[in-house]
Amino acid sequence: MKIKDYTQAEINAMSYDDIAFMILTEEKKKMKINELFRKVADLYQLSDEAYLSQIGDFFELLSTDQRFVMLEDGSWDLKSKHTAKIIMDEEDEEELLNEALEDEDEEDFDAEENDDEEIFYDNDDTDDPTDDDLQDLVVVDEEDEEAPDIV
Repeated sequence: MKIKDYTQAEINAMSYDDIAFMILTEEKKKMKINELFRKVADLYQLSDEAYLSQIGDFFELLSTDQRFVMLEDGSWDLKSKHTAKIIMDEEDEEELLNEALEDEDEEDFDAEENDDEEIFYDNDDTDDPTDDDLQDLVVVDEEDEEAPDIV
């Protein structure tokens, strides 16, 4: 459904970012913030004073909405139309490669270190009473226990 098909009441019930999303989808082009908000303000029938007082809030709204992206030239567009380009110089690539190799070497070293560990298993089945940590433990039933006298 296109924006022009909505009633004024339906437009007023929508948020600014939803209207901006519909505008960018229909127009299929990037727009500067003032041009985009002017179209939104016209749909909401906002006065020039309201336009000027709310354009900062509109910028913040687009900045936090994950559907929009601000391009290098300062214009706004839908994020779904753009892909992120990662530009690395040779130094960055070499640094990442060295880090990856160091991580791989550390993992190999850790694996070799774990192979050399001796694991102790307690296979001693003899029950030595002197080795029992609980030999001096006395179990007292509630009946045998007396409450101290309070004076």
